[in-house]
Amino acid sequence: MSGAAPSDSDQVCAAELLAGLCLATDLARGFPLEHGLHSTLVAMRLCERLAVDDETASRTYYGSRLFYVGCTADAEVAAEIFDEGALKQYFDPVIFGSPAQSLGGVVRALAGSGGPVVQLARVLRKLPRAASGYRWHMAAMCEVGEMLSARTGVGPDVASLFAAFTERWDGRGEPGRLAGEQLPQALRIMHVARDATFQRLLGGQAHAERVIADRAGGAFDPAVVAALTGDARAVLAGTDEVPAWDAVLAAEPGAPLVLHGAEIDRALSALGDFADLVAPHLAGHSAGVAELAAAAGRHCGLTDAVVRDVRRAGAVHDVGRVAISAGVWCKPGPLTPDQWEQVRLHSYHGERALCHSPMLARLLPAATAHHERLDGSGYHRGSTAAALPLTARLVAAADVYRALTEPRPYRDALPAAEAAEVLRREVDAGRLDGVSAVAVLWLPASRCSAWADPRVSPSARSRCWSG
Repeated sequence: MSGAAPSDSDQVCAAELLAGLCLATDLARGFPLEHGLHSTLVAMRLCERLAVDDETASRTYYGSRLFYVGCTADAEVAAEIFDEGALKQYFDPVIFGSPAQSLGGVVRALAGSGGPVVQLARVLRKLPRAASGYRWHMAAMCEVGEMLSARTGVGPDVASLFAAFTERWDGRGEPGRLAGEQLPQALRIMHVARDATFQRLLGGQAHAERVIADRAGGAFDPAVVAALTGDARAVLAGTDEVPAWDAVLAAEPGAPLVLHGAEIDRALSALGDFADLVAPHLAGHSAGVAELAAAAGRHCGLTDAVVRDVRRAGAVHDVGRVAISAGVWCKPGPLTPDQWEQVRLHSYHGERALCHSPMLARLLPAATAHHERLDGSGYHRGSTAAALPLTARLVAAADVYRALTEPRPYRDALPAAEAAEVLRREVDAGRLDGVSAVAVLWLPASRCSAWADPRVSPSARSRCWSG
């Protein structure tokens, strides 16, 4: 068996793929799933009340889903400076507040737990690094957001919004080059919609209305704020309470934007790169797994359509990583039991982010089973051989090989021959599929003489060929 049948019609609505990416950004930011979709609905309701033109409505619609697509940039640095969850608790509520409020949020996030003396010492020690890295982080988030957005097929008008992502209405944003109506109207709407949705989550509608009103003329365009506060109950209706997926897809302005073939590949590779940015040593991992698994699939004689889906499954296989703190992925020593449990759940989180889209759901049997093993010893489901199609086995073997030949915080990258030996042992133990392992190791990209290495015995090769 080779997994779910590929679709003969290789096309998908961009709105559907972006909604899946939006769910992934929710995971990365620690928001409730569909939080970003709810903020999209708020943004589109604001567009109606402001009677914006079609182009602005379109930029707002697609940009709202991509709002935090740059949030994994330098995540490992934030994990070193701040305790897990501290930024969300103390900084996120005031990110659109006055500069003094934002600074206060950073200081409280730095202080962490402990007595006043301990907290003060921690702030004095960490604040210089946090301050020096702030502008770099803002610039990196904008740059990454612009680059990844440009690959999702929504066009340069949407991607260009991220160049001004950290600017404010009052001109006191970063880098402080724009103010007032110099900011694109779509971005001004997105800012208000995101903060209003978040503030409602924190304290309810009245709290959200009060906070947003206080920020008019500061971070926010007063006209956009007036559109929200003038009809807050209707604008914020249902946010974070009822499913938003179908409503968001139905809210697309104009004719649906449809992606085909290579456009889909570029969008999915952007999703994979978004996940890999959670830690420096993961850069390029998803792309590498995608190409290796696809080439192995061709070696196994799979059809072009199935190979295409294997490549796409490899591109998005680690999307769930973003739900786990960068501090866990970057830890140089052994994980605690709790951290290990978090790691074991990352494929589950990826499944939850991808399963709502019919096109992405078709990739799940291969994409989110990469840590399953034939003997049932893997995770997150503990599936056995009967439940793992060849597509899943190929992605699993490619993932193991790529991970072994890449550096990790707790070890150097393994030479190709050593990685091949590890795969051989996994096959011998009944955990990895022999046919898939051979297909991966037979390729020029991995063979570099891994499989032809004299330390990999002919008998080991024949055992793998027999599965």
